[in-house]
Amino acid sequence: MTFACPTAATLLHQWHAQPPAPLDFAVVGLNHQTAPVEVRERAVVRADEERLLLAHLQRHAREVMLLSTCNRTEVYLSGIQGDPRAAFEGAWGHALGEHLYVHRGEAAVGHLYRVAAGLNSLVLGETQIQGQVKRALQTSAGYGVSGPLLNKVAQGALAAGKRVRHETGMSDKVVSVSSAAVELAQAALGHLAGRTALIIGAGETAELTMTHLKAAGVQNVIVVNRTVARAQQLAEKFGGRPCAHEFLQEVLPEADVVIASSAAPHYVLHGPEVAQALSQRPERQMFLIDISVPRILNPDIALVAGAHLHNLDDLTGIVSRNLESRREALPHAEAIIREAAADLSRWHLTRAAQLAKRELALASD
Repeated sequence: MTFACPTAATLLHQWHAQPPAPLDFAVVGLNHQTAPVEVRERAVVRADEERLLLAHLQRHAREVMLLSTCNRTEVYLSGIQGDPRAAFEGAWGHALGEHLYVHRGEAAVGHLYRVAAGLNSLVLGETQIQGQVKRALQTSAGYGVSGPLLNKVAQGALAAGKRVRHETGMSDKVVSVSSAAVELAQAALGHLAGRTALIIGAGETAELTMTHLKAAGVQNVIVVNRTVARAQQLAEKFGGRPCAHEFLQEVLPEADVVIASSAAPHYVLHGPEVAQALSQRPERQMFLIDISVPRILNPDIALVAGAHLHNLDDLTGIVSRNLESRREALPHAEAIIREAAADLSRWHLTRAAQLAKRELALASD
């Protein structure tokens, strides 16, 4: 009995009759739209955990990128083996159920493109996410877990995000979590001129918060940070006063407004400490906003008389009111995303055709 070897023409006909395999790309994650802050903080990514998380996730895919911000934790995968949802839950050790979303193929590409453009952020069109996506890709490359497809999609997302900001003017008006936090403080206190603000943390978000506080008329700012040199650097830039973390309780009674923006792995301020500070204040009122994830201000502070505690989820209403002009640019932005995603799809089809032709050439030799 003999078997006929298929000719190149036969193989070519078979390839045309069957569409190429779907794009082997997926995203699984949660964000401010699917999970409240108390759930999001279960899947937070700390700098010293990135390597272990990526190593775990690479058991489920050849290429991995981990994107973590104050409002999202997402894993992008290519060369996938198994269930992305199970990979995510296994990495953090929590059953996150309905809070997780999973997108595959072109839907996953579109999701990352919208994320990089700021269209999927709490603050529509915010600019920080562009740098965060870029750093996520660099981290994957540094640990050797990126690859051709992940690089192509992520670079396309960064390019699309840049186009959206440049062509629509969506990010021209300053609207951010930091500006919303300051606006919330203004609404509660009536005005901030002459008030004293205490900032916990000295990172990028803290610096942005300082800018808005100064613009709102705050004259006295205390910067508290574990790294005193960084606190001093930020304080000097804005004419504030640095303070080591161990002296937080001593300076707390001076604060009218406390804004927490730090990556501490635990609560740094508790109800009894705030109660003690309030007992030393003439007004016996203090406004506290925690824009950290995980939160670093203990929720028991809300039980203290005179303490008004808010977190990221409380800023949604303010952000929404400030975004009308950006929403007008959404149709243009979405059109740019569709065009960029279509370019990626064409690239995928061309790549698949080239791979098929190589296989045909090998089969006909």
